[in-house]
Amino acid sequence: MLWRKFNGDPIQLPIKTAVQQAIKRETDAGYHLKVCIGTDSQVKGRETEFATVIVFLREGHGGFMFIHNEKTTVKYSIKERMLVEVAKSIEIAYELCDLFTTYDVDMEVHADINTNPHFKSNEALREAMGYILGMGFAFKAKPEAFASSSCANKVVN
Repeated sequence: MLWRKFNGDPIQLPIKTAVQQAIKRETDAGYHLKVCIGTDSQVKGRETEFATVIVFLREGHGGFMFIHNEKTTVKYSIKERMLVEVAKSIEIAYELCDLFTTYDVDMEVHADINTNPHFKSNEALREAMGYILGMGFAFKAKPEAFASSSCANKVVN
């Protein structure tokens, strides 16, 4: 899995090592961190592109993020696509969760799913929420899910 920084620089290390180094660097500098993980997707023609982000928030001092993009030609219904987004976020959250416990960093999984039933993505809300909470992770949906609806949304091509 290839990850990069927001400025485009590739992350050469395994993502878990890069995240651990970032947590150490930021906490050593005196910052209190919170991490939000989210995925967004966009369909263009026959391709669906997913962007997953790991957003590091320095309490009161901005933040930064790591980004992973991937494309597929699999055709999804809106509900399936929302649940694939959530699965991608959970996959990385699960891979990293022991780091967050070790370093006492709060983590949330953000789903780009609207809480308003008038939106199509709402069809996936109950399953997504159950999936995320069932894995033991904190959950946010739109409009609070900025990692997926703002950050990942900006880096999905």
